[in-house]
Amino acid sequence: MNDANIIELYEKWAGEKPQKITPLAKSGSDRRYYRIVSDNKKALGVFNPDARENLAFIEFSKHFLSKGVKVPRIYADDISKDVYLIEDLGDTTLFSYLTAEKKKAEFTADLMNVYKKVVEQLPKLQIEAGRDIDYSICYPRADFDKQSMMWDLNYFKYYFLKLAGIAFDEQKLEDDFRTFTDYLLQADRHYFLYRDFQSRNIMLKDGDIYFIDYQGGRRGALQYDLASLLYDAKAAIPQALRNKLLDHYLENLKNYIDFDEQEFRAYFTGFVIIRILQAMGAYGFRGFYEKKAHFLASIPFALDNLDYILSNNELPLDMPTLLPVLRSLVKSEKLRALAERSKGLTVQINSFSFKRGVPVDESGHGGGFVFDCRALPNPGRYEQYKKLTGKDLAVIDFLEKEPEVHKFFHNVSSLVNQSVDNYLQRGFDFLTVNFGCTGGQHRSVYFAERLSRHIKDSYNVKVVLRHREQEMKTS
Repeated sequence: MNDANIIELYEKWAGEKPQKITPLAKSGSDRRYYRIVSDNKKALGVFNPDARENLAFIEFSKHFLSKGVKVPRIYADDISKDVYLIEDLGDTTLFSYLTAEKKKAEFTADLMNVYKKVVEQLPKLQIEAGRDIDYSICYPRADFDKQSMMWDLNYFKYYFLKLAGIAFDEQKLEDDFRTFTDYLLQADRHYFLYRDFQSRNIMLKDGDIYFIDYQGGRRGALQYDLASLLYDAKAAIPQALRNKLLDHYLENLKNYIDFDEQEFRAYFTGFVIIRILQAMGAYGFRGFYEKKAHFLASIPFALDNLDYILSNNELPLDMPTLLPVLRSLVKSEKLRALAERSKGLTVQINSFSFKRGVPVDESGHGGGFVFDCRALPNPGRYEQYKKLTGKDLAVIDFLEKEPEVHKFFHNVSSLVNQSVDNYLQRGFDFLTVNFGCTGGQHRSVYFAERLSRHIKDSYNVKVVLRHREQEMKTS
């Protein structure tokens, strides 16, 4: 039904039927994205069951566009059905660009220049565009106030400290939380706070910088978003460059407001800490609670950031329980070992046609899995699917209507999970999983794509995905 609503909205907007619909990888939220292409137009289709969040995103987008801030254009929406269409900005996030650049050097000059452009644009977003924004549509709250801060700190307490088995006196910790928030609330908080201003929410396209995923925005302090960007755990920006970017931000901020730089820097330290704790709560929830191991791999990076802040800065307030708890986290060998557990394992997933044989094991290890998908319903028998592949929405819908497809994937993923867990414990570095069908086009491609997403969601391992027959057609 959700897919049909998106297609209906697209056809109404574009005036033509989509030729290709590709679901994008699932993010950490309930939103679902689809890349839609027709003869003359393209867009991203979005389904999100949270109506208030949809309203905030759409209205914020229109406001930012009117102020000259680069965000995706809203093409069409049907809020009653939880769907809307936005401009397709491509696949290059600041984080993916950063990852590619770091293969060349620790932090290249080109990468530094991109970050400088981002911090130059941040005050415009926070101050100029935020000046007359409608905060009544903010969700879940209009301000990053004491309630919001306490939510974040308790998120950290319950989903990180408790699940990680860290001992603390709950009442004394709660008292320190209140002391900490009372201090942060003294900062000037009359600006637009993006809330999740980090490298995965910044897009790069045609030399320009675009912002996405600001639906959680609200009124707050300038320091929070800058802390989110510079202390983004896995971005691992070298501390000397963080300091330069902070200086660069402050120089640009002078073009917008008068402020006390010493005071700004003092509050910045506090907002770095609360942002790190909020992020660690998310890592704990996704990693310890939901068992998604790749979130746990971010914890050592966050601990490094926390260690630097605590060792090089002092807050002008007494927190006799919180600070010792944070210092014990920094020293925890158990938590720091989380990034090493899955460091060396690569899982290669292939789709193929049995007509051309099972793919050659390029690792030299032998072994792995070969799953035969030919016993499952075959979309290739039907004319409307013959030019499509297992990555297309129509084929996905066809297969996912069949109960045996889900049973097959459950059995496959259980076997592969068992091997991945074992390989991680034993320090192995390679596992191959092959899916074969008649033509290597529909069923095998579908299962290879689905298992790839599953492994990425569940483990911090390198996943290499190949569709052999499709590569042969395009080469």
